[in-house]
Amino acid sequence: MTSGNVTTSVSDGSIVLRPGATLGILGGGQLGRMIALAAARLGLAVHVYCPDPASPAFDVARAKTIAGYEDEAALAAFAAAVDVVTYEFENVPERTAAVLTERVAVRPGARSLAISQDRFAEKTFLSDLGIPVAPFAAVDGVEDLVRAVETIGLPAILKTRRFGYDGKGQITLKPGFDPQAAYDAIGRAPAILEGFVPFALECSVILARGLDGAVEAFDIAENRHENHILKRTRVPAAISPETERRARALGAQVAHALDHVGVLAVELFLVRDAAGERLVANEIAPRVHNSGHWTEDGATVSQFEQHVRAVAGWPLAAARLREPVEMENLIGDDVDRWHEILAEPGAHLHLYGKAEARPGRKMGHVNRLKA
Repeated sequence: MTSGNVTTSVSDGSIVLRPGATLGILGGGQLGRMIALAAARLGLAVHVYCPDPASPAFDVARAKTIAGYEDEAALAAFAAAVDVVTYEFENVPERTAAVLTERVAVRPGARSLAISQDRFAEKTFLSDLGIPVAPFAAVDGVEDLVRAVETIGLPAILKTRRFGYDGKGQITLKPGFDPQAAYDAIGRAPAILEGFVPFALECSVILARGLDGAVEAFDIAENRHENHILKRTRVPAAISPETERRARALGAQVAHALDHVGVLAVELFLVRDAAGERLVANEIAPRVHNSGHWTEDGATVSQFEQHVRAVAGWPLAAARLREPVEMENLIGDDVDRWHEILAEPGAHLHLYGKAEARPGRKMGHVNRLKA
C-alpha cells in the first residue's frame, strides 16, 4: 500500500483515498479505460492489471501489469502497489479475488462478485428479496432440462450459469427442440432454464452506492438489443413515473442487500398488461455498465466518475439528467463512421482505441443529445 496517500476513516476503519493515491483496476477493456480516465480527472493514479498486452485501458493508465489472473505473485505485487482495487468485469476468478482481498480493499466486495457470477445464485438472490424474476430452474444434465421444461414450459431460454455475456452461452428453446442437442450447444455446462417474459421493452437502473451506504440512481434507461448486443439506449425511458420510482427502489434494495460499494446495474424487463406496468428483474452487473454510457454527456455526473467516487470512499455526486439523450454502440465496422459522427451536431463520440474492428466487437459509442 502506498502509505501517505490514504487515510483511515475514524468511524469504522475503512480506507478512504486522497488525491494522489493509486486505484487498481482488474481488466483492461473499454470499461477499465473509462474508469481510468475518470480517476485521472479526480487526481488519482491508475494501475491496470490485465493479461492482454493490447488492452485499451493501458493507454491511459500510469502503470500496468500484464499477467494472468491466476498468477498469485503478480497479484500480490499489484496489491502492494495500489491503495484500493476495483474491476471492470464480474467474472473475476474466485481465487484472484481472495488473493487481493487478503492484501488490499477490493470494491465492490466478494458478495457482489459471487452472486452476479452465477445466474442461478443471482435469480435465487433476487427472488429471496421478493423481486419478480422469470420462472427458473437449475439444469445439470439432459434429464434436468426435460423436467425443467415440463415445469416452466416453452418458449424458454437455456443459459450457462457462468461466463455468458452478449448472448453467448445461451440458446432459445421452442416446441420440438432436441434436449440433448440443446445441452450440447451450451457445452454441457451447469445451466439454468429461464421462462420467457413477454416484455414490452427492456430497461436498466444504474446506481452508485457509497462506502457510507448513500445511494444515487440515474434516470432509468430504455435499451434496444440487436443480435443479443446492446445497440441503443434512450433516456428518459418510455415508462410511467411510478414505474421509474419502483425501478430506482428495486436497484437500491439490491445494492443494500449486497452491501455493494460502487456502480451497480440491474437489467429489467417491463411488462404491460391489463394491470398496468410491472418490472421483472433479469440480471445484475456489479460494475459500470454499457447502458450507462449515456451519462458521460447526458447527466450531471458520469457513471465512471460516480464509480471512482464510491470506491475511493468519497461523497457521491447528484445524478441528474441534463437533457434527453440516445447512446448508440459502435459495433464492428460501425466505427468507420467516425468522421461523419464528428461532423454531426449534438453528437459526442467516444472511441476505445481498439486496433481491429471485428463483427460483434464494441469499438466505441456515440451520445446524441436531444434537446
